[in-house]
Amino acid sequence: MRAKKTYKLDAAFCRDAECMKERGHTDYYDSAITGFVLETRPSGGKTFWLRYKNADGEQKAIRIAPYGDITMDQARKEAQRLRSIVVLGGDPAAERDEKRAVPPYSVLAEQHLEHAKLHARSFTTIDGYMRRHILPRWGKAKLTSIKQQEVAKWLAEKGQEGLAPATVEKIRMIFGRSFELAKQWGMPGSDKNPVRGIPRKPFQNARERFLNTAEVKRLMNAAEASLNPQLKHIVGLLLLTGARVSELLHAEWQHVDLERRVWLIPMSKTGKARHVPLSQPALDILNAAPRFDKCPYVLPNPETKKPFVTIKHAWQTARKEAVLPDLRIHDLRHSAASFMINAGIDLFAVGRVLGHADHKSTMRYSHLAHDTLLAAVEAGAKKMRGSPRL
Repeated sequence: MRAKKTYKLDAAFCRDAECMKERGHTDYYDSAITGFVLETRPSGGKTFWLRYKNADGEQKAIRIAPYGDITMDQARKEAQRLRSIVVLGGDPAAERDEKRAVPPYSVLAEQHLEHAKLHARSFTTIDGYMRRHILPRWGKAKLTSIKQQEVAKWLAEKGQEGLAPATVEKIRMIFGRSFELAKQWGMPGSDKNPVRGIPRKPFQNARERFLNTAEVKRLMNAAEASLNPQLKHIVGLLLLTGARVSELLHAEWQHVDLERRVWLIPMSKTGKARHVPLSQPALDILNAAPRFDKCPYVLPNPETKKPFVTIKHAWQTARKEAVLPDLRIHDLRHSAASFMINAGIDLFAVGRVLGHADHKSTMRYSHLAHDTLLAAVEAGAKKMRGSPRL
């Protein structure tokens, strides 16, 4: 193959170079830097390129800049830089294409949300945090431009804005999960997770509020008087089963066995099914609850025959009537645990009823067992006093 003719590509040569007649373009190769080319076109346009073969022997070309957009000295320096990459076994055109393929975070966020819609039970929460907090700051940023130091600073600023520590932690987890999914999907630019390594700030988010018997009575009276006819059943069963409100609102009759006195929750927060034993008072409520023709749900909205979207208004009204302004509906689950423990039931059994994945969740109630434990040591001491040595 005849060697290509080369020229000294300097400012004067490039200024005067023209495309040869009857050609789509004419390439002028530099005599000093291998593959450095000035491409001229019939229109008069000119462009600097570097042409080369990669490690696999494939012919490649990478555009440097249009003639006139940079100086001749800048063009030569960039050509030399790219040529050095090729000599060392790199492929600058492929690297450029990879950089161009890196999407902005907004693209990853939409895919994350689509995935969450199918696989996460808390999709609404994820969607809300993503659109309110993460996308406004990072939506336009390419994945490779998001750096750990900047993310850490941003999260710290979120806390300074007045967001609760638990909220900041939720944002951190959702943002980090995006990059885990990107890597799992092989998305360009997902080699590093900029959220990983940012320490989780310790915080105490546990809020303990337990009802006593007098408060339970006031709350049940208020629920009985509620304009929502199902509220009394909902509140009563939450107190008697320790179930999560979402589990109860979506409960179906097909999973309730009144004879065996058990309620199956096919999918709980832990991702596993669990069986909730039903006390006689719980059975009484279930037997008293209205049933609707062709409606599978235990406590549906009587108007739609579907699970309540929210019972917030009815709950807040009943809470106000019962003079329990600080009570959350989730506190009914805590109260169910406290009543069981103070009745002498051990923590392991209570954890099984509540469906805790590990004992750590149940240990938050350990202080409630003080009276039971005190009775145990008193009984032991009394037994020992019967010994001759004591």
